[in-house]
Amino acid sequence: MADKIRKTDEEWQKQLTPEQYRVAREKGTERAFTGKYNSSKEPGTYHCVCCGNALFDSDDKFDSGTGWPSFTRPVSGENVSTETDGSLFMKRTEVLCSRCDAHLGHVFEDGPAPTGLRYCINSASLDKTDKTDKTDKTE
Repeated sequence: MADKIRKTDEEWQKQLTPEQYRVAREKGTERAFTGKYNSSKEPGTYHCVCCGNALFDSDDKFDSGTGWPSFTRPVSGENVSTETDGSLFMKRTEVLCSRCDAHLGHVFEDGPAPTGLRYCINSASLDKTDKTDKTDKTE
C-alpha cells in the first residue's frame, strides 16, 4: 500500500464537495436510498473519493435492501481498516480507508456467503471506475 495521505481540513474542503467532506472527513452518513451507487449494477471498482485507494469491486456488491451500497469484502484487507464506533448509543464497527482515514461506513456480520459480512458504505465516500480506468487521486 502507498504511504499515508495527510491533509489539513482546509485542503480536504477544497478537494471535496460539502457532502463528501461531511461524510468522509466528519464521519457523517448520507440518507438511505439517496446515494448514487446504492442501486448501481455497472461493473467496476469503487475507490476512496479522497485518495483514490481501490476499496471494493462490483463483483462483491449485493443488494442488502438497507439503502446503502453493500459489499461482502474489500478488494484487499490492507486497503481498509476498522475501528469501534460507539456513537448513536450502539456499538458498531466503522470502516475507514487505510490510506487517508476517510470514513466509509460500517461493517456488520449479517451479510451473505462467502464472508457473512456486509460492508455498508456511503456513496459519498466513493468514486467508481470501470475495470480498465486506472484513476489515482494521489497528489
